[in-house]
Amino acid sequence: MGANCRFAMAVHVLAVLAYRQGGGASSTMLAASVNTNPVIIRRLLLDLQAAKLVETRKGPGPGSRLSRAPERINLAEVFRAVACTEPFAMPRRAPNGACPVGQCIRDALEEVFTSALGALEQDLAKRTLATVVDRVQSAHKYSQDYH
Repeated sequence: MGANCRFAMAVHVLAVLAYRQGGGASSTMLAASVNTNPVIIRRLLLDLQAAKLVETRKGPGPGSRLSRAPERINLAEVFRAVACTEPFAMPRRAPNGACPVGQCIRDALEEVFTSALGALEQDLAKRTLATVVDRVQSAHKYSQDYH
């Protein structure tokens, strides 16, 4: 049971593009920042492009860039663009139907999962890529000033 890190990687990639203030970046450069393989970044960029969050050009040149200002990209959009599975899932095997908990647990959990996902998306919608980049820039300035 591994955690899905596509959202974190997508925010990282978008933050790099925002940090570059319109300057494009190649998948190789983005992969170096994320510390992963460029193929993984290219797959992620396809999802971000389909969601109209980035524009990408193949071959030599500018590579990928944000399709709009970081202030106009909320994190719920990013989450929906790269979520390949639901963040909450039921076990593959059905519970024991002879057990009173097993008979009802799926319905009870579905209600909890739906509510939690709604709350997550609501919170992410309040946050923009710009707030993430501001935090990165502040931390970078702090580390430059004090180290």
